Amino acid sequence: MRRQARLFAIVEYLRGRRTGVTAGALAERFGVTLRTMYRDLDALRDASLPLGADRGRGGGYALDRNYSLPPVSFSAREAALLLTVGRWATEMRLLPFVKTLEGGLDKVRGALSTSAQRELLALMEGLRFVGVPALTADPKVRDALERAWFEGAALDIEYLGQNHAITRRRVRLVTVVMERSETLLNCDDLDKGERRQFRLDRILRAEVVETVPDAPPAATPKIPNLPPRRRS
Repeated sequence: MRRQARLFAIVEYLRGRRTGVTAGALAERFGVTLRTMYRDLDALRDASLPLGADRGRGGGYALDRNYSLPPVSFSAREAALLLTVGRWATEMRLLPFVKTLEGGLDKVRGALSTSAQRELLALMEGLRFVGVPALTADPKVRDALERAWFEGAALDIEYLGQNHAITRRRVRLVTVVMERSETLLNCDDLDKGERRQFRLDRILRAEVVETVPDAPPAATPKIPNLPPRRRS
């Protein structure tokens, strides 16, 4: 069994189980060494599969039960259009979520038969896109942005302003606006309590904030002591 087919079979096997399974049991089932199975499990994690491992009785490797997609079949024509548009979006930097997009495109490409892949290459050669790519951004910044967007987490960023001053901010993404030449991020500034817009290419560093401390309580206004009211 080729590795790609084995990885797919491992995922399907784990998806159908109610309990975890050890790496040794997986290695025995798929006829590979324990070291090879560990490499396969690492490859599945690198592909962003929600693969966890629990110790103890009934533990082992298991997929998140919420992870499930129905089987989908693409014709070579459908796959060609999806992959070409995806390649164009990546080359033009239209989306900040490059790794996830490329991973999805690889899965579509890998699911096709050999003959369908040959037809796909022939179809893709006839499609061309002309345009100016959006401004570049640090790959680490893109990774942090993608994680914060999908997980609803906050970001700690260092931003280069128009006056070339570098400021540090804690923000939460609200919307991502993708123009032809730049990507704009509309965010809530968690420190100042206001909506701000940032250019992706001007973010020098970004780190996901796991927990955001509550804002300090507003100070209670002091009421001056008034003299007692005279009765008439």
